Amino acid sequence: MTVAIMGAGAFGTALAIALAGKGSVVLWARQPGNMAALRENTARLPGCRFPDTLAVTDDLAAAAQADTLLLAVPMQQLRGFLMDHQDVLTGKTLVACCKGMELETGLGPVAVITACLPTAAPAILTGPSFAVDIAHGLPTALTLACADEAAGKALQETLTTRNLRLYRTTDTVGAELGGALKNVIAIACGAAMGAGLGESARAALMTRGYAEMQRLAAHLKADPATLSGLSGFGDLTLTCTSEQSRNYRLGLSLGQGTPFDPSITVEGAATAHAVHALAQAADLEMPITAAVAGLLDGRLDVSSAMHSLLARPLKEE
Repeated sequence: MTVAIMGAGAFGTALAIALAGKGSVVLWARQPGNMAALRENTARLPGCRFPDTLAVTDDLAAAAQADTLLLAVPMQQLRGFLMDHQDVLTGKTLVACCKGMELETGLGPVAVITACLPTAAPAILTGPSFAVDIAHGLPTALTLACADEAAGKALQETLTTRNLRLYRTTDTVGAELGGALKNVIAIACGAAMGAGLGESARAALMTRGYAEMQRLAAHLKADPATLSGLSGFGDLTLTCTSEQSRNYRLGLSLGQGTPFDPSITVEGAATAHAVHALAQAADLEMPITAAVAGLLDGRLDVSSAMHSLLARPLKEE
């Protein structure tokens, strides 16, 4: 089974490096620059050399000839990418490597693929991982979710490497939600730490944030066990505790009242608004998500957001 990675950001590049350790892999880049000559993505993943088995191209049609395409494009750009290139993507095995929920529709990556390309075979690769760890060959475990069990098994064999271990599930909805919602909670945790509220506050936000994740998952008929695995609890733990996380760093900036680089893609920002709208429509209690949405659009500051959470009615856990 041949593999191409569509998108040469840090995560796409890291996956390409890891998978090229097993054989020939193509990395498609919209603007490849001099990556092929330097054998390195100096802009997104400096210091991580390309294996000889990794080819870089800006020819999307040629890259799309591979059997399996990993879509490493930002969540809010996924639909546009699929529609712009549906002629070469139709009927393909497409593995989403982005995390989030579409702002306008509230759909996750697999649902967007299905809506845009009904004949494609969709899956999602998600879980606790930083691009630099994968590129350096550090041990990493991820969730591969594919509704078609046989296709999922084949993908698991193809995409597992010596240091990249994949666990399989057919619960694509749960895997999507885990990867999306943990980013929202990471923004909240970053804001708390940036404002100097302490480790105990972060632990509380992670725990109650996980309860919100479970609440929405139950509403959308996902398997609760999926949220307790790598794509949920595992990714939540990593993202809420490390400054390598862009979502956590955005939260830190909000808590410190400092500017954040607008050129950095932070999937949790759009997802917070999408999930808040979904929760309101379904009459679901998701107060941390609501507070993050308020912080992001300027309706709340960290002090008022924390006050609103602490002033909620007392209840059983």
